[in-house]
Amino acid sequence: MAEQLTGLADDRALLGRTSTAERVSDILRSRIAEGYFPPGTRLSEDSIGGALGVSRNTLRESFRLLTHERLLVHELNRGVFVRVLTVEDVEDIYRTRSLVECAVVRGLGEPPYRIGALAEAVEDGRRAAGEGDWKGVGTANIHFHRELVALAGSERTDELMRSVFAELRLAFHVVDDPRSLHEPYIARNREILQALRAGDREAAERLLAVYLADSLERVVEVYRRRVGDEG
Repeated sequence: MAEQLTGLADDRALLGRTSTAERVSDILRSRIAEGYFPPGTRLSEDSIGGALGVSRNTLRESFRLLTHERLLVHELNRGVFVRVLTVEDVEDIYRTRSLVECAVVRGLGEPPYRIGALAEAVEDGRRAAGEGDWKGVGTANIHFHRELVALAGSERTDELMRSVFAELRLAFHVVDDPRSLHEPYIARNREILQALRAGDREAAERLLAVYLADSLERVVEVYRRRVGDEG
């Protein structure tokens, strides 16, 4: 925990003079996504508030916001913890992803599409894989799908999926072999990118639908085994 708090203290400068619960939530959300606070971790009000230099009330409000986003859970007489997802949670996350991401691709207008950010995410994944940084590959993968959703040009959809992708990272942190989980999707992201570059949104949607179905099966398989081992 000491190492996590040291890194969190570095984020204090991000708050500036206009510290708000929303900004604290942004910092904690990012740290949870990065794995600084793994699923099941108890979050200490005193330690985190001290590291960020914010009041107890501000921190409690940020905890409330992140609980609403299903990233944290409050347990009576025990405190606030980073949420541990169930298999049913994972299945629901992928159900939402399929509904939203496929609809975004299906609803694209006439090409060419603005796919520069998608191409950057593919390259980031390829580079991270070359360095053996498999968690970095997972981050690039999330970036790819976040930018895919952004093609819809909808702030509300972006906001919805930001929470969904943050929850997804909670499941990824339970997996003890990130390479086996993320490596297959480097090439598959590239295939979706190439279909969009060619202006073929129907092919891109087909690739995406199969991708999400396969990813769900893979995550659930690994997740069931890991959670079962710890049960």
